[in-house]
Amino acid sequence: MSRRRWGVGAIALVSAVTLTLTGCSAGGDGDTGGGSNASAIITTNGTEPQNPLVTFGTTETGGGRILTSIYAGLVSYNADGSIQNEVASSIESDDNVVWTITVADGWTFSNGDAITAQTFVDTWTAGAQDVDGAYWFYTIEGASDDGSTAPTGLEVVDDMTFTVTLKAPDADFPLRLGYTAYMPLPSVAFDDLAAFGESPIGNGPYMLEDEGAWRHNEGINLVPNPDYNGVREVANDGLNIVFYTSLESAYADAQGGNLDVLDTVPDTAFATYENDFPERSVNQPAAIYQGFNVPFYLPGFGNDEEGQLRRAAISMAINRDEITETIFQGTRTPATDFTSPVVEGWSDDLPGSEVLEYNPEEAKAKWAEAEAINAYTGPFTLAYNSDGGHQAWVDAVANSISNTLGIEASGLPFPTFAAALDLRTTGTLTGATRAGWQADYPSQGNFLSAQYSTGGSSNYEGYTNPEFDALLTEAASAPSVEDAAGLYEQAQEILMRDLPSVPLWYQNAVGVWGEGVENVVFGWDSVPLYNQVTKG
Repeated sequence: MSRRRWGVGAIALVSAVTLTLTGCSAGGDGDTGGGSNASAIITTNGTEPQNPLVTFGTTETGGGRILTSIYAGLVSYNADGSIQNEVASSIESDDNVVWTITVADGWTFSNGDAITAQTFVDTWTAGAQDVDGAYWFYTIEGASDDGSTAPTGLEVVDDMTFTVTLKAPDADFPLRLGYTAYMPLPSVAFDDLAAFGESPIGNGPYMLEDEGAWRHNEGINLVPNPDYNGVREVANDGLNIVFYTSLESAYADAQGGNLDVLDTVPDTAFATYENDFPERSVNQPAAIYQGFNVPFYLPGFGNDEEGQLRRAAISMAINRDEITETIFQGTRTPATDFTSPVVEGWSDDLPGSEVLEYNPEEAKAKWAEAEAINAYTGPFTLAYNSDGGHQAWVDAVANSISNTLGIEASGLPFPTFAAALDLRTTGTLTGATRAGWQADYPSQGNFLSAQYSTGGSSNYEGYTNPEFDALLTEAASAPSVEDAAGLYEQAQEILMRDLPSVPLWYQNAVGVWGEGVENVVFGWDSVPLYNQVTKG
């Protein structure tokens, strides 16, 4: 999974019902506060943030959606994942290494403090030296990924302009800048980040209703920010995010009219949610990839002819269409690449992608070719964390492989995500392992680099291919995201051949909303665009 969701999200990626939530069930629309028209305050589900609400210190989705609502970054994401300038008036580079960023005039925090170039330099410098934030800034010259050094590649040019010098070219750099870690903090935040994070002061479309707006383990109330003049115009009178103990409770509240928007449907309702909420539901791909990895150090699965044949056979033995329909009731989309349909450059017809199609005869033929090289001594196992709701699909995948290839295949459960991850990080897996990625920002490079490049931060199985690495480097140096897309496609053709990961499906954004609630749009990252939601 992505670095951001390494905690709570690591379990939540595959089975929505297993989300670990804290707090209490909603009892209604809650305290609307501020004298606003209660009918125009939107209620939605959320989770108790793990940390104080600091932009670069938040590493999970519960805090992330709050921060995205109360802060605005240099760019903002449209529903399709494209970006538009927000706090920035321009972001330019001639070489994708040195970026010149001009901050638009007139931006202030809700306490009246002006937002300038120095604001961003101070925020990013602090973030680069924060244990949680360092990851997002280590590509800047002088910064480290553990926060031990301050970046030297940040320089204020004038009141509204600063430059960023990266360690290497990165055509995707502007795409990063809508992510919460890059959003600005007022100077008062640095007096005491933890205290500030309990009642943060932002510059986004919403702000906290009052000092007690964050009711720990219960919810948080947000109201429109009157000083905000950005691209995300607020169409409602506020946003009340309610924290739940179970997703089933949230779903019941949505059915009962006590919750306006629910962004995740429990798997117990997969078969009924469309009838329960007629014409008030969504089921669309999101920037979440799911697959399983087969380490190259396993006997029979090396990065050679035998290994390639076995990986292809395993992949072609899996009936993705049947599993996504039967197990997930159509709330997953069979994968056709290693990224997601919501990012620029995604393709459903990559050369070599036929290896992802269910083809029992071809699977048997490739397995037989591999057997002619060396006999397989199996069994084939697929490790997963049993606290994450994965058993049903793992068993289905294993049965599909076993029935097609005539080998012994089964799931290998571990009690926790951490226990399963330990085997990956120590290189001691005895079979395949569940793997996935939820995008931090809408870029193919975000999916491909960390997981598959040599030395990548999430390349736990140690895949390496110099040709693949060279294409990623070339894509990062491309003049534009569009130019990079073709190079990423070439890189994925290599992955289709080597199969360091066997793509399974994309997790969909599946949500519902109440009667009278309108203008509900789910974004590329599966989060609703709350500022657009209205109700009569």
